[in-house]
Amino acid sequence: MGRLSFFTGMMSGLFERVPRRGAARRGRASGDGLTELALALLSAQGEVSGTRLAGEILDEYREMDPAGRAAFFGWMAGALDVDPAAIIAAAERYRDAPDRRSYMALAEAAEPRRQELLRRLNQAPGATLDLVRMRLDLLRLLPDHPGLAALDVDFRHLFRSWFNRGFLVLRPIDWHTPANILEKIVEYEAVHAIDDWSDLQRRVMPQDRRCFAFFHPSMLEEPLIFVEVALCRGIPSSVQDLLAENRVAMDDEDTDTAVFYSISNCQEGLRGISFGNSLIKQVVAELHQELPQLRTFVTLSPIPGLMGHLRAQDDESARKLVAAAEAGDRDAIAALSDKLRTHAAIWLAEEKRPGGAPADPVARFHLGNGAELHLIHALADVSAQGLAQSASAMVSYLYDLDRVEANHEAFATQNTVVMSKDIRALLSRGKQTGKTKE
Repeated sequence: MGRLSFFTGMMSGLFERVPRRGAARRGRASGDGLTELALALLSAQGEVSGTRLAGEILDEYREMDPAGRAAFFGWMAGALDVDPAAIIAAAERYRDAPDRRSYMALAEAAEPRRQELLRRLNQAPGATLDLVRMRLDLLRLLPDHPGLAALDVDFRHLFRSWFNRGFLVLRPIDWHTPANILEKIVEYEAVHAIDDWSDLQRRVMPQDRRCFAFFHPSMLEEPLIFVEVALCRGIPSSVQDLLAENRVAMDDEDTDTAVFYSISNCQEGLRGISFGNSLIKQVVAELHQELPQLRTFVTLSPIPGLMGHLRAQDDESARKLVAAAEAGDRDAIAALSDKLRTHAAIWLAEEKRPGGAPADPVARFHLGNGAELHLIHALADVSAQGLAQSASAMVSYLYDLDRVEANHEAFATQNTVVMSKDIRALLSRGKQTGKTKE
């Protein structure tokens, strides 16, 4: 923790945030006034004037209602768009004389001015978080304003550079982490809700528990994504066991397995910017270095689409499982546990999106990272959410460090679902019984 505190203090100093507003703040800008400020920022040459204008624009934007923000986005999408004729002309010049000058002209013509506006807005202290929130506003407007889609492409293009893995900071989260960040961990937990501070303490304080988060140097108090890890002996079959109030913590030397049981993205404005792959790989490296006796790295993951899949089946066991889950009848689910595991295997391994990738989003994430579809567990999450999304089933994806790269290549190039013998046996059983029909 000493090294972490030193690093945090150093980075906070480097990215110190100064007040954005002066004592005599200018009056509220209209929509036209905001576009005038934006054009002034695009023409500003001085760093000081650019920082001041960027801060004023972001302040005024924050005061706008959704209609005003939609209008501002519409202006950005239209007035600051590319000129297709200029792109064609520049491309033809580059084709005829491919030199440095013609390439620079083509690159300049192909980049819309709104990208430069976003870059200049990022000059203001604390602006990176403001721009992430601005994109969230845009995402919420897109269903009713599809003409703004090109602007979202620009946000994603810039964010992929600004939030490149090389800029991210991995920090452990424990009971000594500042309270404001712990509060955000509670708020952003998206897989297994954290009920209160005692619940949080059970997840980050015991010696056989770990939590890690990625931060960006300009957003040191806002986690981007975090993962909760349980150190165990063997692969657990239920999240209830992992989160039990009265469980006894294990000593380091008694553990051989690291279980990633919750991964939560924190910034909806960064949707589509992937951090999970890098997070898991770095956490595996950190844990392997700290605890070399760990041999197995595995998830205990939700299956969010399974209940929908069950409802779509013309199958007696599927109907019984849906009814049992809706009634919270654990005994009935237990009696059908083999059927549930078989249905889950079919959903995860055989149901596809157009293009051949698995239909299940969590499966796409872990298989794309190079994991193996390893084990399916019934009655693994009997919470209301677990019953509602998967009739209590969960799945373990295995990160075999010797196979991750090969698995990733197979999935990336051929949508190959690498799976264990246990999963293959479930799929074979499903075929023999006509997809679990009784």
